[in-house]
Amino acid sequence: MIEVLNLKKRFKTGDEEVDAVGDISFKIEQGELVCIVGQSGSGKTTLMNLLGGLDKPTGGQIEIDGQDIAKLNDHQLIKYRANKIGFIFQSYNLIPNLSALENVMIAMETTHKPKLNRKQRAVQLLREVGIDESQMKRKPSKLSGGQQQRVAVARALANKPRLILADEPTGNLDGATGDKVFELLKSLSYKEKTTIIVVTHDNSISEKSDRVIKIKDGKIIK
Repeated sequence: MIEVLNLKKRFKTGDEEVDAVGDISFKIEQGELVCIVGQSGSGKTTLMNLLGGLDKPTGGQIEIDGQDIAKLNDHQLIKYRANKIGFIFQSYNLIPNLSALENVMIAMETTHKPKLNRKQRAVQLLREVGIDESQMKRKPSKLSGGQQQRVAVARALANKPRLILADEPTGNLDGATGDKVFELLKSLSYKEKTTIIVVTHDNSISEKSDRVIKIKDGKIIK
């Protein structure tokens, strides 16, 4: 499903050039839940941005379903992100003036599905992640951190993406709530056959994944 070959990302800082991602290669199968771990500055967020089409590599290939996204132009990358990628962030990134239901529905606007179909899909997903009808009507400020992250998970699944990229999805949650959110992601990866890549520094989370990729100084060490 995902094949990364000799991927590189170089940044220029003053007179120096730094390899944030340095010539790495790996494969991830469809439906696999993989954790990318490493210390701050190890290159894991840069790698996540490259996989999500938010940044372009200096060299190498990122093949997803046989398509090298490193060769896509900006317009093609927007379409790629809308149709194939679901993003989950540590800070939830929900729209504050929209309800939980509306936050999930808005992710489907680019699909041009009828509003009724979008609402039915959003309600179904919110129920699956444990958000009830009364909570669906609330704005993010009226939801707990764990509930907000569950809404973010539902939003990420809205367009039936092939790949979900989660950047420290449990970082703002207490241990018990974080465990529940991660178990939710894991169950959805099997149920929806969605590939999920999680960036985390939490060993208790990474130990429950299908596989761990450990990086240091932009290189895979394990």
